[in-house]
Amino acid sequence: MAISVDSPFSLDAWAAKEGYDFPLLSDFSKEVSQAYGSFYEDLIGFKGVSKRSAFVVDKSGTVRYAWITEDARQLPDLDPIRDCLQNCG
Repeated sequence: MAISVDSPFSLDAWAAKEGYDFPLLSDFSKEVSQAYGSFYEDLIGFKGVSKRSAFVVDKSGTVRYAWITEDARQLPDLDPIRDCLQNCG
């Protein structure tokens, strides 16, 4: 699944446009972003923006992989994520 601070309506439209077949969850309240340390109070004048980040969380709720960047243009390296999905239990 993926989580975004966008509204559920925006996420539904995005999923339909891109053909995603996995859940896109809305963190419109920004509680999840804050709990995971992936939140800007203020980013160049934009209030309440999530940092670009990726997490792998197992079924028990343990974070097995975390990646957070201050550079919103940077995408995560997918290889460590794939590796964790295959090997992190």
